[in-house]
Amino acid sequence: MSPSSSQREPGERTAPARRKPAGAKADDHEPSADRASSERRTGRPARISRAEIVAAAHAVLDAEGVEKLTMRRLATELGCTPMALYHHVRDKEDLLRVLLNDYADQVALPDLPDDPKQRILVAATAMHDVLAARPWIVEVLTEGDLFGLSALWFSENIIDAAVAAGLTLDRAAHAYRAIWHYTAGEILIRGNAVRRAADERPTYRDEVFADLDPETLPRLAELGPRWAALSAADTYAESLRALVDGLLAPGSGRR
Repeated sequence: MSPSSSQREPGERTAPARRKPAGAKADDHEPSADRASSERRTGRPARISRAEIVAAAHAVLDAEGVEKLTMRRLATELGCTPMALYHHVRDKEDLLRVLLNDYADQVALPDLPDDPKQRILVAATAMHDVLAARPWIVEVLTEGDLFGLSALWFSENIIDAAVAAGLTLDRAAHAYRAIWHYTAGEILIRGNAVRRAADERPTYRDEVFADLDPETLPRLAELGPRWAALSAADTYAESLRALVDGLLAPGSGRR
């Protein structure tokens, strides 16, 4: 209740009453203190957690790829300002490092057999399956020096198995690199082939292979109509076995 005129200090002036605009309803009132405070806070970065950033970034990467993941794009996805993200990660490279570690830490690692060759095959196949589930990881791994620390399990066990199979440590490292190059290339190249095969529109390659001259390119001309389907076929296990057989063959860097 407002103080009466008799209760006011000498010289205290009465603030003029604010007049309601014409047509205002009887229950119209001034903004509450909470509302005013909320309005003053407008523009502050939303409170977001590291887990929310990781989940949103994975969603963008899975749907749109590495190129589309920017700090601004991620901020839009989260409904915050880009500056709010920098409380958790320094830049895009740091964000990718966090994502790689997060994904690697969640991978269920297989039990490995005792036989060195089988150990290589099981570990390499598991590596392939992990990466094929998130092809953007292959792009990141092949373009820079980022990786998830837990993912070193694959290279450690493949190299160790190659040494157990009789290769020198250096040759075992080379063998792992050959397996990695094949695995990464298979995921990227066959992934693109699968997408092309699923597209109903004929590609330039389809048009060329459909009209090859059998006199100059007899084998390719015969394969021409089936080339797209053959390119998209999953032959990883068969080709991996042939590659490992060659890498472990006598005379290929054994002690």
